[in-house]
Amino acid sequence: MFAQLTKRSLINNTLRRTMATAIPESALPKKYGGKYLVTLIPGDGIGKEITDSVKTIFAADNVPVDWETIELSGLDSHENDINKALLSLKRNKIGLKGITYTPTSPFAKSLNVALRKELDIYASLVLIKNIPGVPSKLQDIDFVLVRENTEGEYSGLEHQSVPGVVESLKIMTTRKTERIARFAFDFAVKNDRKLVTAIHKANIMKLGDGLFRRTVKQVGEAEYPCIEVKDMIVDNASMQAVSRPQQFDVMVTPNLYGSILSNIGAALVGGPGVVPGANFGREYAVFEPGCRHVGLDIKGKNQANPTAMILSATMMLRHLGLDSHADRISKATYDVLAEGQATTQDIGGSASTTEFTEAILKKLSA
Repeated sequence: MFAQLTKRSLINNTLRRTMATAIPESALPKKYGGKYLVTLIPGDGIGKEITDSVKTIFAADNVPVDWETIELSGLDSHENDINKALLSLKRNKIGLKGITYTPTSPFAKSLNVALRKELDIYASLVLIKNIPGVPSKLQDIDFVLVRENTEGEYSGLEHQSVPGVVESLKIMTTRKTERIARFAFDFAVKNDRKLVTAIHKANIMKLGDGLFRRTVKQVGEAEYPCIEVKDMIVDNASMQAVSRPQQFDVMVTPNLYGSILSNIGAALVGGPGVVPGANFGREYAVFEPGCRHVGLDIKGKNQANPTAMILSATMMLRHLGLDSHADRISKATYDVLAEGQATTQDIGGSASTTEFTEAILKKLSA
């Protein structure tokens, strides 16, 4: 379920369905009575508020989607809850997800990591782009983060060998690095992107990150001669991202570095409320905001910015082939942002979540 951006315009800066190889019939999203059934996981914090915004907008535009809602929280979910979410996603093949909270307790596991590993949703895609009407100190930013989701530091293999000594295993494999590299290069080819930059720390972690750097470059040079391939050490990449982000086109990263750089990218273009994202595997796709902030501090205050969730949802619509709905909803969203009359507090406005959503509905009905 690789995806394609057919144009660089804002309206089309959302995903289209395409594959480098054929999609098996069993992997196609499920459609019943002319509507797609989509797993909806509102998540924690502001998740319900921003997914409710999407549901309201979809209903107003008569989008042929029905929701199978699964209440899943990182705060108090049990194994049965996780299994319900997994079974739903396995049935429906596609999901829309709010952010789930991961406690820092040594016994708490990340639900995000569990879902990605169980379903092998190996590629995270985050779109970092300036939006007219959203304040930003730098302009002409337009790059994509492709992040490997299933190994690296997030392998979850830790143990305490003796009291006071913890060993954490970082797993890097040629097979999974080749897979994420091909995803990044395929994306670049299909979206008229010219440069893929591998982000690493091979100067210190010479074996693990060295394998990642070497494999990405080998895949690019051997299989994608039309795409330029470079590499950059992650600390330098972080500095370059805030000083000259315009140099980046597609960045491909191991898990931890992608998580850090997605937050840096979000800060460049207006914050976590405006950055859409998606996660792809061979059979499943889950769409969620690209910068994973739960927003517990503003939960229930009707202050959350639903833009990232709305744009992630339009990416989902393109993935389903519902381009006309995606065009209308994304255009209405961008028009409201550009006018600046009904924007939320995080980007300098004073509108509530409800008022922002209503402004989009007015654009759709105009």
